[in-house]
Amino acid sequence: MSALRPGQQELLHLALDSGALLFGDFVTKAGRETPYFFNSAKLSTGRGAWAAARALAEAAVASGLEFNMLFGAAYKGIPLVALTALALQRNHGLDFRFAYNRKEAKAHGEGGAVVGAKLKNRVLIVDDVLTAGTAAREAIERVRDAGANPVGLLLLLDRQERGSGQRSAARELSDRYGLAVCCVFGLDSLLAALRSTGLNEELLKRVDNYRKKYGAA
Repeated sequence: MSALRPGQQELLHLALDSGALLFGDFVTKAGRETPYFFNSAKLSTGRGAWAAARALAEAAVASGLEFNMLFGAAYKGIPLVALTALALQRNHGLDFRFAYNRKEAKAHGEGGAVVGAKLKNRVLIVDDVLTAGTAAREAIERVRDAGANPVGLLLLLDRQERGSGQRSAARELSDRYGLAVCCVFGLDSLLAALRSTGLNEELLKRVDNYRKKYGAA
């Protein structure tokens, strides 16, 4: 396994310590019984938030993707997009405008469903987890409806699962919209990193079996 970036290393340990990464019996939004679950809301401390921001900014820069603004997908993408913009400026000297969406359009005040900078040009969408891709498609369509160009999806975790067919959700999004998917961890790299922590092998075997059942290349 290649060495983890500093942000990946810190995020992994905080996710385990905080319970953001849990092992047990859960059901995904797609109705799949899963032995692990990632909940970025558990990173709700200053240290946890900064670890997520640092790791996302590192992943965005490492991707080599050209973008000039950020968009956070409601709800968990809202704090993540602001934190990522901060980490990109603080750690990489890159200053990007950002926006995020409401689930429901606002009829008073400034109105509309988008808050923050005007959506335009090449947009990198920020969210926490990609499973089947339903929430990602909604965010992509919202960016496109605003007349901007969604060029990438930046995630804390890509579960690397099949979407509606045999291809991965990430591949379906890439093929349909022509955008790149970049992440702090894919399930494969997460499993490799977890093995290096000495985590219970039986837990890892359950996750690996789930990957074989629902995973895609």
